[in-house]
Amino acid sequence: MTRPDPDQQAFTTHRNLMFSVAYRVLGSAADAEDAVQDAWIKWSAADRSQVADPKAYLARIVSNLAMERLRSTRHQRETYVGPWLPEPILTSGDTGEDITNAESVSMAMLVVLETLSPLERAVFVLKEVFAFSHAEIGAAVERSEAAVRQAAHRAREHVQARRPRFTADRSRQREAAEQFFAAATGGDINTLMELLAPDVTLWTDGGGKVRQALHPVVGASTVASWFAAIGTVTYQGVAPADMNAALVEINGGPGMVFSGPDRVIATVTLVFDDEARIAAVHTIANPDKLRAITDGTVHDVRTR
Repeated sequence: MTRPDPDQQAFTTHRNLMFSVAYRVLGSAADAEDAVQDAWIKWSAADRSQVADPKAYLARIVSNLAMERLRSTRHQRETYVGPWLPEPILTSGDTGEDITNAESVSMAMLVVLETLSPLERAVFVLKEVFAFSHAEIGAAVERSEAAVRQAAHRAREHVQARRPRFTADRSRQREAAEQFFAAATGGDINTLMELLAPDVTLWTDGGGKVRQALHPVVGASTVASWFAAIGTVTYQGVAPADMNAALVEINGGPGMVFSGPDRVIATVTLVFDDEARIAAVHTIANPDKLRAITDGTVHDVRTR
């Protein structure tokens, strides 16, 4: 009987942690998977006899790899056609039931994290989401503890100033999402108007590959009209009769996946205000960002 390789076992044990860190730092499932694969190469080449804490060591490797990758993609994101939104992922119900986990991986939070520098983003994720100490983070990102404290303070202030401050009950959010789903697929503009906040904002990401709004769409009537048309117009060559829609958990909250006969077409995620009205909608139709949804992989992005 072949005995399991303890080094491979250690990597496998902490693989979800590494993906969870990398995804929150990068906002891209594909890039996060690449960072984890690169971490395996570095782990395999390391002198593991000198590694006292495999979890901290692997978190350090993947954090640095994610920061490097984020720096290299910054120009690409800055010159992106239309709004750049994070790559959506399917998550398990366990993620959605833990409010801290759900918020930290939500589309709304990832959009806010996108405005941080790579260092601030990595420090914020490791400190606020995974509860690493300043000393541990300093070792991970190869900075002094004082520099990490400064970066953590800047990042926390920045995020707190921009993060949604909504405390609606999650069961109310789910109910509102179900009503939105039914109204959108049924073309019920009156119900959509009731569910949307007056100043709701719709962000759409087609990446220049799929026709989408290049600027935010603002206002309940405009956004309601946008979604009420789903069941009446051909979209990306798919007729309404051939369009399938499903309510699923995306990034720790209720979301929708729209599919044609042979491909996923778009995802929709919602941000709620404190009265469970929809304050923002993120629609992603860039096919390059729908691979994780198309694969059907449900990610465990819990922090513990």
